[in-house]
Amino acid sequence: MSEQCPRCLSPRIGRNNYGKKTAGVIGAAAGVYGGYASAIAGARTGAVVGAMAGPVSGIGGAVIGGLLGGVTGVSAGIILGDVLDEVVLDNYRCLECGHSFSIEPDPEDEDSSNPPSQFPKE
Repeated sequence: MSEQCPRCLSPRIGRNNYGKKTAGVIGAAAGVYGGYASAIAGARTGAVVGAMAGPVSGIGGAVIGGLLGGVTGVSAGIILGDVLDEVVLDNYRCLECGHSFSIEPDPEDEDSSNPPSQFPKE
């Protein structure tokens, strides 16, 4: 990493990742709840229709639904949190003086291997 602290010019920089951590936890909780609720609704519907699987499979379905929902939710939360960290929050922290700051991307650093679009802009 070639960035420097704007205050003390130290090259020792760390990342806070507060947005990624917070959105990941919120996404996991929402995903677990959503997966569990969907599994319970499916188990109830199956019981009404006449499925003979019994209560053990309904509980297992709720647990699996909660786990799958949690994984999906945490993945979506981390992606959203990463965007928040890079665009909104001061994600970088100087390890020498403790100053928090954001780094603006250089237009020169963008990938020039992609040719410009041949379609006109509207």
